[in-house]
Amino acid sequence: MPPVDPEQNRFSARAARYARVGVNVGGVAARMVGARLFGGSDQSNAVALTSALGGLKGPIMKVAQLMATIPDLLPPEYAEELQKLQAEAPPMGAAFVKRRMQTELGPEWRSRFQAFDLHPAAAASLGQVHRATSLDGASLACKLQYPDMQSAVEADLSQLEILFAVHRRMNPVIDTREAAKEVAARVREELDYQREAKHAALYADILRDEPLVRVPGVHPELSTRRLLTLDWLKGEKLLPFKKSDQDTRNRLATALFRAWWIPFSRFGVIHGDPHLGNYTVFRAGDIDGAEPAGINLLDYGCIRIFPARFVGGVVDLYRGLLTNDDARVVHAYETWGFKALRRDLIDTLNIWARFIYGPLLDDRTRSIADGVKPSEYGRREAFRVHQALKEQGPVTIPQEFVFMDRAAIGLGGVFLHLAAELNFHRLFEEAIADFSLETLAARQSSALSAAGLA
Repeated sequence: MPPVDPEQNRFSARAARYARVGVNVGGVAARMVGARLFGGSDQSNAVALTSALGGLKGPIMKVAQLMATIPDLLPPEYAEELQKLQAEAPPMGAAFVKRRMQTELGPEWRSRFQAFDLHPAAAASLGQVHRATSLDGASLACKLQYPDMQSAVEADLSQLEILFAVHRRMNPVIDTREAAKEVAARVREELDYQREAKHAALYADILRDEPLVRVPGVHPELSTRRLLTLDWLKGEKLLPFKKSDQDTRNRLATALFRAWWIPFSRFGVIHGDPHLGNYTVFRAGDIDGAEPAGINLLDYGCIRIFPARFVGGVVDLYRGLLTNDDARVVHAYETWGFKALRRDLIDTLNIWARFIYGPLLDDRTRSIADGVKPSEYGRREAFRVHQALKEQGPVTIPQEFVFMDRAAIGLGGVFLHLAAELNFHRLFEEAIADFSLETLAARQSSALSAAGLA
Protein backbone atom coordinates (compact mmCIF):
# COMPACT_ATOMS: atom_id res chain seq x y z
CA MET A 1 0.00 0.00 0.00
CA PRO A 2 1.23 3.53 -0.72
CA PRO A 3 2.10 5.60 2.36
CA VAL A 4 -0.69 7.67 3.82
CA ASP A 5 -0.27 11.38 3.18
CA PRO A 6 -0.76 13.05 6.58
CA GLU A 7 -1.90 16.24 4.85
CA GLN A 8 -4.45 14.84 2.43
CA ASN A 9 -7.81 16.58 2.15
CA ARG A 10 -8.96 15.68 5.68
CA PHE A 11 -12.50 16.25 6.91
CA SER A 12 -11.31 17.35 10.36
CA ALA A 13 -9.00 19.98 8.88
CA ARG A 14 -11.71 21.18 6.52
CA ALA A 15 -14.20 21.43 9.38
CA ALA A 16 -11.81 23.58 11.41
CA ARG A 17 -11.24 25.78 8.38
CA TYR A 18 -14.99 26.22 7.83
CA ALA A 19 -15.29 27.47 11.40
CA ARG A 20 -12.56 30.08 10.88
CA VAL A 21 -13.59 31.29 7.43
CA GLY A 22 -17.32 30.67 7.26
CA VAL A 23 -18.36 33.57 9.48
CA ASN A 24 -16.39 36.02 7.36
CA VAL A 25 -17.70 34.75 4.03
CA GLY A 26 -21.24 34.39 5.29
CA GLY A 27 -21.02 37.91 6.58
CA VAL A 28 -19.89 39.36 3.28
CA ALA A 29 -22.64 37.46 1.47
CA ALA A 30 -25.23 38.98 3.81
CA ARG A 31 -23.74 42.43 3.35
CA MET A 32 -23.79 42.03 -0.42
CA VAL A 33 -27.50 41.19 -0.25
CA GLY A 34 -28.15 44.16 1.99
CA ALA A 35 -26.23 46.48 -0.28
CA ARG A 36 -28.17 45.36 -3.33
CA LEU A 37 -31.57 45.47 -1.60
CA PHE A 38 -31.23 48.76 0.23
CA GLY A 39 -28.74 50.62 -1.95
CA GLY A 40 -25.14 51.56 -1.37
CA SER A 41 -22.69 49.50 0.67
CA ASP A 42 -20.84 49.97 3.91
CA GLN A 43 -17.18 50.91 3.49
CA SER A 44 -16.45 50.04 7.12
CA ASN A 45 -17.77 46.51 6.62
CA ALA A 46 -15.53 46.10 3.57
CA VAL A 47 -12.50 47.25 5.55
CA ALA A 48 -13.39 44.86 8.40
CA LEU A 49 -13.70 41.94 5.98
CA THR A 50 -10.32 42.67 4.41
CA SER A 51 -8.75 42.84 7.84
CA ALA A 52 -10.27 39.51 8.87
CA LEU A 53 -9.22 37.71 5.69
CA GLY A 54 -5.73 39.22 5.80
CA GLY A 55 -5.14 37.62 9.20
CA LEU A 56 -5.67 34.10 7.88
CA LYS A 57 -2.96 31.95 6.35
CA GLY A 58 -3.91 30.14 3.22
CA PRO A 59 -5.80 30.35 -0.05
CA ILE A 60 -8.69 32.52 1.14
CA MET A 61 -6.45 35.56 0.61
CA LYS A 62 -5.54 34.50 -2.91
CA VAL A 63 -9.18 33.67 -3.66
CA ALA A 64 -10.25 37.07 -2.32
CA GLN A 65 -7.74 38.83 -4.56
CA LEU A 66 -9.05 36.91 -7.57
CA MET A 67 -12.65 37.72 -6.68
CA ALA A 68 -11.78 41.40 -6.68
CA THR A 69 -10.71 41.17 -10.34
CA ILE A 70 -13.99 39.65 -11.62
CA PRO A 71 -16.30 42.47 -12.75
CA ASP A 72 -19.67 42.80 -11.00
CA LEU A 73 -19.03 40.00 -8.47
CA LEU A 74 -18.60 42.31 -5.50
CA PRO A 75 -19.81 45.82 -4.71
CA PRO A 76 -17.06 48.34 -5.59
CA GLU A 77 -16.15 49.04 -1.95
CA TYR A 78 -15.46 45.36 -1.30
CA ALA A 79 -13.49 44.89 -4.51
CA GLU A 80 -11.36 47.94 -3.76
CA GLU A 81 -10.55 46.76 -0.24
CA LEU A 82 -9.87 43.14 -1.22
CA GLN A 83 -7.37 44.28 -3.84
CA LYS A 84 -5.29 45.67 -0.97
CA LEU A 85 -4.60 42.20 0.41
CA GLN A 86 -0.90 41.58 0.07
CA ALA A 87 -1.03 37.85 0.84
CA GLU A 88 1.18 38.33 3.88
CA ALA A 89 0.61 36.01 6.84
CA PRO A 90 2.30 35.56 10.24
CA PRO A 91 5.29 33.26 9.61
CA MET A 92 5.77 29.78 11.01
CA GLY A 93 8.18 29.73 13.94
CA ALA A 94 11.57 28.03 13.88
CA ALA A 95 10.40 24.86 15.67
CA PHE A 96 7.52 24.52 13.24
CA VAL A 97 9.84 25.00 10.27
CA LYS A 98 12.16 22.26 11.52
CA ARG A 99 9.26 19.81 11.75
CA ARG A 100 8.03 20.77 8.27
CA MET A 101 11.50 20.33 6.74
CA GLN A 102 11.92 16.96 8.44
CA THR A 103 8.59 15.86 6.99
CA GLU A 104 9.69 16.84 3.49
CA LEU A 105 13.37 15.82 3.41
CA GLY A 106 13.74 13.39 6.31
CA PRO A 107 15.35 13.56 9.78
CA GLU A 108 18.80 14.41 8.37
CA TRP A 109 17.54 17.34 6.33
CA ARG A 110 20.01 19.84 7.82
CA SER A 111 22.94 17.80 6.47
CA ARG A 112 21.73 18.54 2.93
CA PHE A 113 22.42 22.26 3.32
CA GLN A 114 25.54 24.18 4.18
CA ALA A 115 23.26 26.73 5.87
CA PHE A 116 19.51 27.21 6.33
CA ASP A 117 17.86 30.30 7.83
CA LEU A 118 14.92 29.23 10.00
CA HIS A 119 13.46 32.73 9.84
CA PRO A 120 11.55 33.33 6.59
CA ALA A 121 12.66 35.92 4.07
CA ALA A 122 9.04 36.23 2.88
CA ALA A 123 5.64 34.90 3.94
CA ALA A 124 2.77 34.48 1.49
CA SER A 125 -0.67 32.90 1.20
CA LEU A 126 0.28 29.22 0.77
CA GLY A 127 3.78 29.09 2.19
CA GLN A 128 6.92 30.99 3.16
CA VAL A 129 10.38 31.37 1.66
CA HIS A 130 13.65 30.67 3.49
CA ARG A 131 17.17 31.55 2.40
CA ALA A 132 19.65 28.68 2.38
CA THR A 133 23.05 27.69 1.01
CA SER A 134 23.68 24.44 -0.86
CA LEU A 135 26.54 22.11 -0.04
CA ASP A 136 28.46 23.54 -2.99
CA GLY A 137 27.91 27.13 -1.82
CA ALA A 138 25.02 28.21 -4.08
CA SER A 139 22.42 30.63 -2.68
CA LEU A 140 18.99 29.02 -2.49
CA ALA A 141 15.36 30.03 -1.99
CA CYS A 142 13.34 27.31 -0.25
CA LYS A 143 9.56 27.75 -0.44
CA LEU A 144 7.90 25.69 2.28
CA GLN A 145 4.14 25.14 2.20
CA TYR A 146 2.06 25.70 5.31
CA PRO A 147 0.47 22.55 6.81
CA ASP A 148 -3.00 21.34 5.78
CA MET A 149 -3.18 23.59 2.73
CA GLN A 150 -5.07 21.01 0.64
CA SER A 151 -7.85 20.91 3.22
CA ALA A 152 -7.79 24.70 3.49
CA VAL A 153 -8.11 25.10 -0.28
CA GLU A 154 -11.15 22.84 -0.48
CA ALA A 155 -12.80 24.52 2.50
CA ASP A 156 -12.13 28.02 1.15
CA LEU A 157 -13.35 27.18 -2.34
CA SER A 158 -16.56 25.80 -0.85
CA GLN A 159 -17.06 29.06 1.00
CA LEU A 160 -16.31 30.98 -2.17
CA GLU A 161 -19.19 29.19 -3.89
CA ILE A 162 -21.52 30.86 -1.38
CA LEU A 163 -20.52 34.24 -2.79
CA PHE A 164 -20.91 33.07 -6.37
CA ALA A 165 -24.32 31.56 -5.58
CA VAL A 166 -25.50 34.82 -4.00
CA HIS A 167 -24.15 36.72 -6.97
CA ARG A 168 -26.10 34.57 -9.45
CA ARG A 169 -29.35 35.46 -7.70
CA MET A 170 -28.89 39.22 -8.05
CA ASN A 171 -29.49 39.71 -11.77
CA PRO A 172 -25.77 40.10 -12.50
CA VAL A 173 -24.45 41.52 -15.75
CA ILE A 174 -21.77 38.81 -15.83
CA ASP A 175 -22.40 35.09 -15.32
CA THR A 176 -19.43 33.94 -13.21
CA ARG A 177 -19.91 30.16 -13.32
CA GLU A 178 -17.03 29.57 -15.74
CA ALA A 179 -14.90 32.09 -13.84
CA ALA A 180 -15.48 30.11 -10.63
CA LYS A 181 -14.21 26.93 -12.31
CA GLU A 182 -11.05 28.72 -13.47
CA VAL A 183 -10.31 30.23 -10.05
CA ALA A 184 -10.71 26.82 -8.40
CA ALA A 185 -8.50 25.04 -10.94
CA ARG A 186 -5.66 27.52 -10.67
CA VAL A 187 -5.69 27.71 -6.85
CA ARG A 188 -5.59 23.90 -6.63
CA GLU A 189 -2.65 23.80 -9.02
CA GLU A 190 -0.67 26.18 -6.82
CA LEU A 191 -0.57 23.53 -4.09
CA ASP A 192 1.64 21.29 -6.22
CA TYR A 193 5.20 22.56 -5.92
CA GLN A 194 6.46 19.77 -8.18
CA ARG A 195 4.29 21.22 -10.93
CA GLU A 196 5.60 24.69 -10.10
CA ALA A 197 9.16 23.36 -10.49
CA LYS A 198 8.24 22.20 -14.00
CA HIS A 199 6.77 25.64 -14.72
CA ALA A 200 10.05 27.26 -13.68
CA ALA A 201 11.98 24.87 -15.94
CA LEU A 202 9.58 25.71 -18.78
CA TYR A 203 10.20 29.45 -18.38
CA ALA A 204 13.94 28.94 -18.14
CA ASP A 205 13.79 27.20 -21.52
CA ILE A 206 11.45 29.74 -23.14
CA LEU A 207 13.40 32.79 -21.93
CA ARG A 208 16.93 31.42 -22.16
CA ASP A 209 17.85 33.91 -24.91
CA GLU A 210 16.27 36.95 -23.20
CA PRO A 211 19.13 38.98 -21.64
CA LEU A 212 16.68 41.29 -19.84
CA VAL A 213 14.98 38.44 -17.93
CA ARG A 214 16.38 35.89 -15.47
CA VAL A 215 14.63 32.73 -14.30
CA PRO A 216 15.82 30.77 -11.22
CA GLY A 217 17.13 27.26 -11.68
CA VAL A 218 15.36 24.36 -9.93
CA HIS A 219 17.02 22.00 -7.41
CA PRO A 220 14.87 18.84 -7.71
CA GLU A 221 16.95 16.89 -5.16
CA LEU A 222 15.86 19.45 -2.53
CA SER A 223 12.24 19.72 -3.66
CA THR A 224 9.03 17.80 -2.96
CA ARG A 225 5.33 18.37 -3.54
CA ARG A 226 5.34 20.84 -0.62
CA LEU A 227 8.92 22.15 -0.73
CA LEU A 228 10.35 23.97 -3.74
CA THR A 229 14.03 24.87 -3.83
CA LEU A 230 15.20 27.34 -6.48
CA ASP A 231 18.25 29.50 -7.04
CA TRP A 232 18.21 32.67 -4.98
CA LEU A 233 18.46 35.46 -7.54
CA LYS A 234 20.05 38.62 -6.23
CA GLY A 235 17.73 41.55 -6.83
CA GLU A 236 15.96 44.59 -5.45
CA LYS A 237 12.26 45.33 -5.15
CA LEU A 238 10.78 46.79 -8.30
CA LEU A 239 8.61 49.57 -6.89
CA PRO A 240 11.44 51.91 -5.75
CA PHE A 241 12.62 52.08 -9.37
CA LYS A 242 9.57 54.17 -10.23
CA LYS A 243 11.80 57.07 -9.10
CA SER A 244 14.58 56.16 -11.56
CA ASP A 245 15.30 58.02 -14.79
CA GLN A 246 13.08 57.40 -17.82
CA ASP A 247 15.61 55.19 -19.64
CA THR A 248 15.87 52.84 -16.65
CA ARG A 249 12.11 52.63 -16.23
CA ASN A 250 11.69 51.96 -19.95
CA ARG A 251 14.33 49.21 -19.86
CA LEU A 252 12.60 47.48 -16.95
CA ALA A 253 9.18 47.85 -18.61
CA THR A 254 10.57 46.34 -21.82
CA ALA A 255 11.88 43.41 -19.79
CA LEU A 256 8.45 42.96 -18.19
CA PHE A 257 6.74 43.12 -21.58
CA ARG A 258 8.99 40.46 -23.08
CA ALA A 259 8.83 38.26 -19.97
CA TRP A 260 5.04 38.13 -20.33
CA TRP A 261 4.32 38.36 -24.07
CA ILE A 262 7.11 36.15 -25.48
CA PRO A 263 5.97 33.04 -23.55
CA PHE A 264 2.34 33.72 -24.44
CA SER A 265 2.61 34.70 -28.11
CA ARG A 266 5.19 32.04 -29.00
CA PHE A 267 4.41 29.19 -26.57
CA GLY A 268 0.85 29.79 -25.33
CA VAL A 269 1.92 30.22 -21.68
CA ILE A 270 1.16 33.10 -19.32
CA HIS A 271 2.34 34.13 -15.90
CA GLY A 272 -1.09 34.67 -14.33
CA ASP A 273 0.04 36.73 -11.36
CA PRO A 274 2.08 39.68 -12.70
CA HIS A 275 2.13 41.91 -9.64
CA LEU A 276 5.03 43.92 -8.27
CA GLY A 277 6.04 41.30 -5.67
CA ASN A 278 6.80 38.70 -8.32
CA TYR A 279 9.64 40.69 -9.87
CA THR A 280 12.97 41.97 -8.61
CA VAL A 281 15.55 44.07 -10.44
CA PHE A 282 19.07 42.79 -11.06
CA ARG A 283 22.04 45.06 -11.70
CA ALA A 284 24.80 44.57 -14.25
CA GLY A 285 27.14 41.87 -13.01
CA ASP A 286 25.07 41.67 -9.79
CA ILE A 287 27.25 44.52 -8.54
CA ASP A 288 25.73 46.88 -5.99
CA GLY A 289 25.30 50.34 -7.45
CA ALA A 290 25.75 49.19 -11.04
CA GLU A 291 23.21 50.01 -13.74
CA PRO A 292 19.86 48.18 -13.46
CA ALA A 293 20.09 45.52 -16.18
CA GLY A 294 16.78 43.63 -16.12
CA ILE A 295 14.29 41.69 -14.02
CA ASN A 296 14.21 38.44 -12.11
CA LEU A 297 10.92 36.63 -12.75
CA LEU A 298 9.75 34.93 -9.54
CA ASP A 299 6.95 32.58 -8.45
CA TYR A 300 5.66 30.04 -10.97
CA GLY A 301 2.60 28.75 -9.13
CA CYS A 302 -0.01 30.63 -11.17
CA ILE A 303 0.87 29.59 -14.73
CA ARG A 304 -1.77 29.03 -17.43
CA ILE A 305 -1.07 26.97 -20.56
CA PHE A 306 -3.41 27.71 -23.46
CA PRO A 307 -4.14 25.79 -26.64
CA ALA A 308 -2.84 27.39 -29.82
CA ARG A 309 -6.37 28.34 -30.93
CA PHE A 310 -6.80 30.60 -27.88
CA VAL A 311 -3.59 32.50 -28.66
CA GLY A 312 -4.82 32.70 -32.24
CA GLY A 313 -7.93 34.46 -30.92
CA VAL A 314 -5.76 37.06 -29.15
CA VAL A 315 -3.82 37.76 -32.36
CA ASP A 316 -7.01 37.77 -34.48
CA LEU A 317 -8.69 40.28 -32.16
CA TYR A 318 -5.63 42.53 -32.30
CA ARG A 319 -5.46 42.43 -36.08
CA GLY A 320 -9.23 42.78 -36.43
CA LEU A 321 -9.27 45.89 -34.25
CA LEU A 322 -6.21 47.27 -36.02
CA THR A 323 -7.82 46.98 -39.49
CA ASN A 324 -11.50 47.38 -38.48
CA ASP A 325 -12.17 43.84 -39.69
CA ASP A 326 -15.44 42.97 -37.91
CA ALA A 327 -15.48 39.39 -39.14
CA ARG A 328 -12.04 38.74 -37.65
CA VAL A 329 -13.09 40.35 -34.35
CA VAL A 330 -16.19 38.14 -34.11
CA HIS A 331 -14.13 35.08 -35.01
CA ALA A 332 -11.75 35.91 -32.12
CA TYR A 333 -14.59 36.09 -29.59
CA GLU A 334 -16.03 32.82 -30.88
CA THR A 335 -12.60 31.20 -30.66
CA TRP A 336 -12.41 32.17 -26.99
CA GLY A 337 -15.80 30.62 -26.27
CA PHE A 338 -18.20 33.56 -26.12
CA LYS A 339 -21.72 32.36 -26.98
CA ALA A 340 -24.82 33.93 -28.53
CA LEU A 341 -22.93 36.88 -29.97
CA ARG A 342 -25.21 39.69 -31.14
CA ARG A 343 -24.27 43.02 -32.67
CA ASP A 344 -24.96 44.92 -29.45
CA LEU A 345 -22.97 42.44 -27.36
CA ILE A 346 -20.05 42.57 -29.80
CA ASP A 347 -20.04 46.37 -29.58
CA THR A 348 -19.96 46.13 -25.79
CA LEU A 349 -17.12 43.60 -25.78
CA ASN A 350 -15.22 45.88 -28.16
CA ILE A 351 -15.32 48.71 -25.61
CA TRP A 352 -13.26 46.61 -23.24
CA ALA A 353 -11.12 45.11 -25.99
CA ARG A 354 -10.12 48.53 -27.34
CA PHE A 355 -9.18 49.56 -23.79
CA ILE A 356 -7.02 46.47 -23.18
CA TYR A 357 -5.48 46.53 -26.66
CA GLY A 358 -5.24 50.32 -26.86
CA PRO A 359 -1.46 50.65 -26.25
CA LEU A 360 -0.76 47.77 -28.69
CA LEU A 361 -2.82 49.38 -31.46
CA ASP A 362 -1.15 52.77 -31.18
CA ASP A 363 2.07 53.00 -33.24
CA ARG A 364 3.84 55.67 -31.19
CA THR A 365 5.79 56.08 -27.97
CA ARG A 366 3.32 56.57 -25.12
CA SER A 367 2.52 55.60 -21.57
CA ILE A 368 -0.05 52.90 -20.81
CA ALA A 369 -2.52 55.44 -19.42
CA ASP A 370 -1.67 58.04 -22.10
CA GLY A 371 -2.67 61.09 -20.10
CA VAL A 372 -5.40 59.47 -18.01
CA LYS A 373 -4.88 59.62 -14.24
CA PRO A 374 -3.77 56.19 -12.99
CA SER A 375 -6.58 56.21 -10.40
CA GLU A 376 -9.12 56.64 -13.20
CA TYR A 377 -7.52 54.27 -15.71
CA GLY A 378 -10.15 51.92 -17.13
CA ARG A 379 -13.01 53.19 -14.96
CA ARG A 380 -14.84 54.93 -17.79
CA GLU A 381 -14.67 51.82 -19.99
CA ALA A 382 -15.71 49.54 -17.14
CA PHE A 383 -18.72 51.76 -16.41
CA ARG A 384 -19.80 51.78 -20.07
CA VAL A 385 -19.50 47.99 -20.30
CA HIS A 386 -21.44 47.52 -17.07
CA GLN A 387 -24.27 49.83 -18.17
CA ALA A 388 -24.54 48.18 -21.58
CA LEU A 389 -24.63 44.66 -20.14
CA LYS A 390 -27.36 45.67 -17.69
CA GLU A 391 -29.58 46.30 -20.72
CA GLN A 392 -28.40 43.35 -22.81
CA GLY A 393 -28.53 40.63 -20.15
CA PRO A 394 -25.76 38.60 -18.50
CA VAL A 395 -22.75 37.45 -20.52
CA THR A 396 -20.86 34.30 -19.61
CA ILE A 397 -17.10 34.85 -19.39
CA PRO A 398 -15.39 31.77 -20.89
CA GLN A 399 -13.20 29.89 -18.44
CA GLU A 400 -9.96 30.28 -20.42
CA PHE A 401 -10.48 34.03 -20.74
CA VAL A 402 -10.51 34.76 -16.99
CA PHE A 403 -6.79 34.67 -16.25
CA MET A 404 -5.81 36.18 -19.57
CA ASP A 405 -7.86 39.28 -18.80
CA ARG A 406 -6.73 39.42 -15.16
CA ALA A 407 -3.07 39.03 -16.06
CA ALA A 408 -3.20 41.66 -18.80
CA ILE A 409 -4.73 44.15 -16.37
CA GLY A 410 -2.15 43.25 -13.72
CA LEU A 411 0.71 43.78 -16.16
CA GLY A 412 -0.76 47.13 -17.17
CA GLY A 413 -0.80 48.09 -13.50
CA VAL A 414 2.95 47.44 -13.24
CA PHE A 415 3.55 49.63 -16.31
CA LEU A 416 1.48 52.34 -14.66
CA HIS A 417 3.66 52.23 -11.55
CA LEU A 418 6.82 52.57 -13.64
CA ALA A 419 5.34 55.37 -15.79
CA ALA A 420 7.06 53.71 -18.76
CA GLU A 421 6.95 55.36 -22.17
CA LEU A 422 7.37 52.80 -24.95
CA ASN A 423 6.10 51.95 -28.41
CA PHE A 424 4.04 48.99 -27.20
CA HIS A 425 2.73 48.44 -30.75
CA ARG A 426 6.21 47.68 -32.11
CA LEU A 427 7.09 45.50 -29.12
CA PHE A 428 3.94 43.46 -29.73
CA GLU A 429 4.51 43.23 -33.48
CA GLU A 430 7.99 41.86 -32.75
CA ALA A 431 6.52 39.29 -30.37
CA ILE A 432 4.04 37.98 -32.98
CA ALA A 433 6.24 38.47 -36.04
CA ASP A 434 6.30 34.78 -37.04
CA PHE A 435 3.01 33.77 -35.43
CA SER A 436 1.05 30.86 -36.83
CA LEU A 437 -1.05 28.22 -35.11
CA GLU A 438 1.18 25.47 -36.46
CA THR A 439 4.43 27.10 -35.33
CA LEU A 440 3.08 27.83 -31.85
CA ALA A 441 1.70 24.28 -31.44
CA ALA A 442 5.05 22.78 -32.41
CA ARG A 443 7.03 25.08 -30.10
CA GLN A 444 4.64 24.45 -27.24
CA SER A 445 4.73 20.68 -27.63
CA SER A 446 8.53 20.64 -27.61
CA ALA A 447 8.84 23.00 -24.62
CA LEU A 448 6.20 21.19 -22.53
CA SER A 449 7.83 17.83 -23.21
CA ALA A 450 11.25 19.14 -22.19
CA ALA A 451 9.81 20.47 -18.92
CA GLY A 452 7.90 17.26 -18.16
CA LEU A 453 4.50 18.93 -18.60
CA ALA A 454 3.34 17.16 -21.78
